[in-house]
Amino acid sequence: MTDLGTLIDLERYPLDQPGTAAFRVAVEAARDDLQNDGCAIIRDLVRPEAVDALNAEINDCKPTTHFSTQLINPYFHTVRDAAFPDRHPINTFIERSSGFIPGDSWRLDDAMTRLFRSPELTSFLGECLGVPELHCYADPLAGLTANVLDPGQQFTWHFDTNEFAVTVLVDEADSGGLFEYVPAIRSATDEGFDAIQAVLEGGSEGVRTLDLRPGDMQIFRGRHSLHRVTRVPETSSARHAAIFAYTLEPGVIGRVERTRQLFGRVLPEHIRAEDERVRSDALVD
Repeated sequence: MTDLGTLIDLERYPLDQPGTAAFRVAVEAARDDLQNDGCAIIRDLVRPEAVDALNAEINDCKPTTHFSTQLINPYFHTVRDAAFPDRHPINTFIERSSGFIPGDSWRLDDAMTRLFRSPELTSFLGECLGVPELHCYADPLAGLTANVLDPGQQFTWHFDTNEFAVTVLVDEADSGGLFEYVPAIRSATDEGFDAIQAVLEGGSEGVRTLDLRPGDMQIFRGRHSLHRVTRVPETSSARHAAIFAYTLEPGVIGRVERTRQLFGRVLPEHIRAEDERVRSDALVD
């Protein structure tokens, strides 16, 4: 069995044989789901033994996790904006309490790194997204990371700065820790503030909950879809998810403010990229 075959179920998902019918079926199913609601789940893509290896690596790297608790709005802002009313998404702040293992914690021979940098997986994801080319996110901290929700923690409602995200549930909580989202609640030309505020205040219209299992890979368009991971109860085990970040262009580096929030530090690469950055849209982040 090839190295990729020790990580991915190549019989069900022949990522190494892109011309096969099974490959096309998986791609078309993902494209349909992404088109319909901005989210696709590749069930049991990662082999059970590989999931165990990923979880062992996360536990080994857990001492490097940057845990933080903040009151944030959906755009990761923490300070009230007097230009908007109090009852507004920009001035609605909810607890975010979680941790991220930074990209420089992983070894080159880790299963986590091998899976993230697999050319076959990158090509498959590009096909699912319908893009001509996909690149591993060059950010040294946020390119390859893991999200940790320990008992009592939650990752509240927010938007991503990237157009899409790829995650693998590695270890589910005993209870709680559910991924919820509202597809396409905003667009590049419409912030959707009223609908967002309704969700922040507990409304359930349009909210979907995913039934994710360890080994499932999720492709998610989080730039326009509000999403969260619900609180993990104090009596539960932790929730671990691997996050594989990709970009349409090579050499992309993340925003300074968001990087500092999630990892507690920035590197010289982030400072240089911030000075050179060009916005792709005018949305509130």
